[in-house]
Amino acid sequence: MDWQSLVADIDTMFGWIPSWFVGLSLVVGAVLLALVAYRVARWLLKRAFGTRLPILSVFIDRTAGPAQMALCLAAVALVLPLAPLDDAIRTPLTRLFVVAFIALIGWISIRIVDMSAARYLQNFRVVTENFIARKHVTQVRVFKRVTDTIIVVITVSTALMTFDSVRQYGVSLFASAGAAGIIVGLAARPLLSNLIAGLQIAITQPIRIEDAVIIENEWGWVEDIASTYVVIRLWDWRRMVVPLSYFIEKPFQNWTRDTASLIGVIALHVDYRADVARIRQWLEEVVKKSKLWDGEVVNLQVVDADARTIELRALVSARNAPQSWDLRCEIREKLVAFIRDEMPEALPRERAILIPSGDDDADYLRRPAPPETMRARPDN
Repeated sequence: MDWQSLVADIDTMFGWIPSWFVGLSLVVGAVLLALVAYRVARWLLKRAFGTRLPILSVFIDRTAGPAQMALCLAAVALVLPLAPLDDAIRTPLTRLFVVAFIALIGWISIRIVDMSAARYLQNFRVVTENFIARKHVTQVRVFKRVTDTIIVVITVSTALMTFDSVRQYGVSLFASAGAAGIIVGLAARPLLSNLIAGLQIAITQPIRIEDAVIIENEWGWVEDIASTYVVIRLWDWRRMVVPLSYFIEKPFQNWTRDTASLIGVIALHVDYRADVARIRQWLEEVVKKSKLWDGEVVNLQVVDADARTIELRALVSARNAPQSWDLRCEIREKLVAFIRDEMPEALPRERAILIPSGDDDADYLRRPAPPETMRARPDN
């Protein structure tokens, strides 16, 4: 007994039921049967090979949606020619089947790209201080999202072109490629510029995942690079969303472009009587004991002098931006405590000359002492 005779027998048995209802019931029943068959096959595969082949379980989970849709379309393709439907119902169902098949191809393509990218990135799980890993993660993520966007655009365009009205509009648009093309190009300029900027960033890599950057006077790390924007994780856990084109068109600071190590600056104003050599020696001893120091740079210099104080600048290096900040705060706190307790004469002070203001010697005018007077009389 073939399928056609079986359908004919069913139609004879249930002749009192409208044909459109029978046809739609066959389509819906085929879809439900396909879903049940998928569930059973998935359970059997996981039970048989799940413990021995964990990668098979992951593959089944990640392809669940496309696999169910493929089985449903296959079931509909088998039942639809046999369903007793008139053209008013069969034509829209056929059109819907074609659109669903195009969407399935796009969905499978996106899943293949995503799974390939995830498989490749398994070799680069630690990206914080691994520059090669950050390079590969940035490139793969950007290319993956750009590819996904292109697949979606092609899939939607192909699905829309199956409709006669949309196809005629597209042909007329290409035929009159003048003003209409310019208008469409201007409307799509932000999207296209960000997509092109994404490709430029993936190739030239002015930024990478987990780079420490300063943008619009805000300091943070590159948390994610999408197809049209970048998410910056700021130091206080806020998120700044920046268009990709920003990193191509405007200047910004990248603290970890080639290396994560940074030099921190500690500025301090002290009196002229400060023993700079002693402070420098103490600074070197304290910095070398700190766990935050990377063992590269520690230095103290007199960088400025005015009428009241001299300015000391301490340079200390650390492995990355957060440790550089913590090291600067630690050394600044200890430096202030050292000068206060061990070298109080180095604390900044105000010097003045008292000049009699009139006949009464008890009245004085307080005037700032000139630098040469302070140098000549350091004890006043």
